[in-house]
Amino acid sequence: MMHYFPLPLAEGALRRTFEWGRIQTNADWVLPILACAAVMLFVHYMYRRDAVELPRPLGWFLAALRIAVILGLLVLYLEPQWRLERDITRNSRAIFLIDASLSMGLSDKETASAAPAKNAGASRIGQVAATLSRTDLLEQLRKTHDVSIFQFNDDLLADRSLTLPKISGDKTAPPLPNSLRSASGERPSDKTLDWSEFLKPGGAETRLGQALRQLIHNERGAQLSGIVLVSDGGQNAGISPDAAAALAQEMKLPIFTVGLGSDKRPTDVRVSDLAMPARAYPGDKYTVTGYIQAQHMAGQVVTVELLSRPANSSVKEEGTGKVLESRVVTLGGDGEVIPVKFELTPAETGRSTLCFRVQAPPGDGNPADNFREAEIEIVDRKNRVLLFAGGPMRDYHFLRTLLFRDRSTDLDVLLQTAQPGMSQEGKVLDEFPATREAMFDYDCVVAFDPDWQALNAGQIGLLESWIAEQGGGMIAVAGPVNAGKVVSGWVQEKATQPIRNLYPVEFPRRLSALEGSANSSEEPLPLDFTREGQDADFLWLADTASASRQAWADFPGAFGFLPVRGIKPGATLYARLRDSRLGDDGDRPPYFAGQFYGSGSVFYLGSGEIWRLRALDENYFAQFYTKLIRHVSQGRLLRGSRRGVLLVGQDRYLLGNSVEVRAQLTDARLEPLKAPGVPLQMTAPDGGVQTLTLRPDPSRLGTFVGRFPAMLEGSYRLELPVPESENERLTRRVQVKLPELERENPQRNDALLAGIAKNAGPGGRYYIGMDSILGGEHPLVKELKDRTATVIQPESPDPQSEEGWLKWMMIALCSLLCLEWLIRRLMKLA
Repeated sequence: MMHYFPLPLAEGALRRTFEWGRIQTNADWVLPILACAAVMLFVHYMYRRDAVELPRPLGWFLAALRIAVILGLLVLYLEPQWRLERDITRNSRAIFLIDASLSMGLSDKETASAAPAKNAGASRIGQVAATLSRTDLLEQLRKTHDVSIFQFNDDLLADRSLTLPKISGDKTAPPLPNSLRSASGERPSDKTLDWSEFLKPGGAETRLGQALRQLIHNERGAQLSGIVLVSDGGQNAGISPDAAAALAQEMKLPIFTVGLGSDKRPTDVRVSDLAMPARAYPGDKYTVTGYIQAQHMAGQVVTVELLSRPANSSVKEEGTGKVLESRVVTLGGDGEVIPVKFELTPAETGRSTLCFRVQAPPGDGNPADNFREAEIEIVDRKNRVLLFAGGPMRDYHFLRTLLFRDRSTDLDVLLQTAQPGMSQEGKVLDEFPATREAMFDYDCVVAFDPDWQALNAGQIGLLESWIAEQGGGMIAVAGPVNAGKVVSGWVQEKATQPIRNLYPVEFPRRLSALEGSANSSEEPLPLDFTREGQDADFLWLADTASASRQAWADFPGAFGFLPVRGIKPGATLYARLRDSRLGDDGDRPPYFAGQFYGSGSVFYLGSGEIWRLRALDENYFAQFYTKLIRHVSQGRLLRGSRRGVLLVGQDRYLLGNSVEVRAQLTDARLEPLKAPGVPLQMTAPDGGVQTLTLRPDPSRLGTFVGRFPAMLEGSYRLELPVPESENERLTRRVQVKLPELERENPQRNDALLAGIAKNAGPGGRYYIGMDSILGGEHPLVKELKDRTATVIQPESPDPQSEEGWLKWMMIALCSLLCLEWLIRRLMKLA
């Protein structure tokens, strides 16, 4: 929701004015006057002939009565109006458009400013926040203008905007709106507002031209003094800024651009990413892949090391450990990503932290990004998976074969339509687990459109308890046979309500318009991923986000889908089907969705058609289901304590995203923990430590939830001391990275920003650095001219007064006609 002040308008006194509604110019008088004169001449001729025998005064009187009626009708035709007018003063308006893309979260050691920046060392967007909070820039501008602040990254962010009204006379600045109240409940002013919290980088792209053009188009008609564009110029998607500058030139609107960041690529070598499994098995090889990226170091030779240390080591030991292997690597060109792989064969069980470190050559600009760390658990236990299918759909066949051949998986299968004694890959079950021992032994259940009505109440309760309390994971694949029976199937039965609670989607009601069966299309419907879906690494079909997006773009799509109503509150939508025939975004059914349920996780697939990925690459199918099973099973696979488990939404996030953290905890008696909150210690990549309080989830006893923004690139370490324990801790690591597009050209684009200012309306100017707009030869406050204007605003006429006037006018005309008729009758005139 936009943070918006109703902008005050200076109102003058009301004026009462008269006008003829049908007269717009003097020429409009000619026809009515001629017509009236002709009629009056005709009346004069008639009464001169009819009133020959009457006394002359009486004849004149009768003619005057008829002429008065004609003049009255003329007045009615001309539509006399009395209007109220008021002079309205429309304040001049200055707009700040601030780049909130991820590249604005970078820090620069050097800039091209004439003088050192006062906030040197802060991130680019941090410099903006510091200027707005520590200077009187906004206060000075508000003496002349209303000031609006907008943000953008891959779109214009209407829900992160703010409008501050002009300060009139000696009045102090009014407080900001209630929606920006601080935690203490106080309404801050523009000085006390936490601008660093309000301005947060995000988005995987920078659509500068699109956001600027949309803003200019939206603000047409306003008394705009100018737009102040604050950015590093990192345009990497969308329309060209030239289109926005052309529109501004047409409107004679000046644009003042403020460039942030260094105009040079920093000399640096960094570990941009680290990929490794979260779990491995003794004697089985696994691969650790680190990605090295360098600027201005092409051809130089560096040593890359893989180190190991115990998982629960202190923060001070980050970047250190026992060297397991090392390689000599030649660095590529600017921005080129060099993958370096290490293959390890573990011998002992336990958790450890692996550190991928590069020994940087002299001249490296940022030693803090020379390593990445992640945790791995070596377990002498296979992943236990149950395939539960209502029928032998193709995804079931391919996944059964895949898991049966996987040495790290123990596979059980239950095919409800199978004949007794039928041979299948994996251990064949005759019925769904009915005891705690049998159910709680699994890590994941993949349910291919099963008939949940075949389960009794005890089995349904076991499944729900296994997910909520034991951290089990379920992949629910919809299909036309059982889930498609929206009227008579398990979707409507009261006994299967606990099953519906597990699903992250809302099913249609019995009498809804969607009732019927699962829908299908004659043509494949492509998948349209949401922002969360694009960022979810467990849905990636390749090692990088860009390669995965391309792979999904090549996927033709699905033919079938279940017409569910939408996702549940708290669930995450990852993808919808792309088809205009299915309606707007809110009407198109979800295809990928997920939610936490207690300490477990449930993922929903709209149909069992992932096998179609095999037409592109056979590895895509295996990659998809392997990662997805590992993701939903994290509550079981990463359970490091009898007292609880610490979960995150995913292991890898993009910079600026919000990290979801959940903890399922028990007390010393192994009962669900009751507490107003539990502290989570977060160690950021720069070594800073913060404490986040996880609050109880009202829907599940013993579950605590919280979120925090990932504002730094690198590895976040999460530690949660288990209450009522002897220094027992639950730990997790989260990897945060910058999208490839935002990393490709991080330097300030002077040519683009200067071009926008030059090609827009007259008076624009390009500034370098936030300090430059505060003083110098052309301070911004003086460059933004006062565009205040006074306009005449007509008030709506009072309909009751107009109705009363017409009423009396008609009475008068009728009275004149009646008087004329009466006299003519008395005088015995025809």
